[in-house]
Amino acid sequence: MIATARPHSNWVMTVRRFVTTKIQVETCDVCAQRLPPAHKHLIEPATRQFYCACDACALTLESDERFRAVLPKTERLQRFHLTDPTWETMQLPIDIVFFFLSGEHPRPTAIYPSPAGGMESALSVQAWKNLLEANPSLADMEPDVEALLVNRTKSARDYYRVSIDRCYALVGLIRTRWRGLSGGSDVWDDVRDFFASLDASAATRSDKAYLHG
Repeated sequence: MIATARPHSNWVMTVRRFVTTKIQVETCDVCAQRLPPAHKHLIEPATRQFYCACDACALTLESDERFRAVLPKTERLQRFHLTDPTWETMQLPIDIVFFFLSGEHPRPTAIYPSPAGGMESALSVQAWKNLLEANPSLADMEPDVEALLVNRTKSARDYYRVSIDRCYALVGLIRTRWRGLSGGSDVWDDVRDFFASLDASAATRSDKAYLHG
């Protein structure tokens, strides 16, 4: 079910700007105009390249079918169903991962953060269907721009439906702050703070169609 992992360092280099505590000044990737802290993000799905854009340039890019707007979204999913045995079958080396649908004919993809950046693993179509059956709230997740973000570090069982820039902010954070073999205490403090900030800004969704088991 898991394909050979490969790094997405080009994504991580671009998305470092989303880790706001590390950024002094941001500029539009098209016209170089200085941007306010709240500005538009776009993605080119074919290359998975992110762009920060001023309003004028964002309108230009959005008119090009190669680009899609990444609308801000943070939604905490309550009563999400992902059992420990199911999680273990995914064979991921870290208890943080995000899942999204990618491509013109969407296929499920899993990416987990690492010291080298985002590592991609192909999730089987059947595994994704099983996840959707257990969690119907994911059925209308938009390809390329939305993701299911999972945090199962230590005793956490936290699940979020977020805009994909949130996920790559976390990937960039871990890549730039990782030290030694285990990452060091600073990176894990930053990861804890990252999820705390998600919780502080998140809407909460409790799926009535949740399946117990």
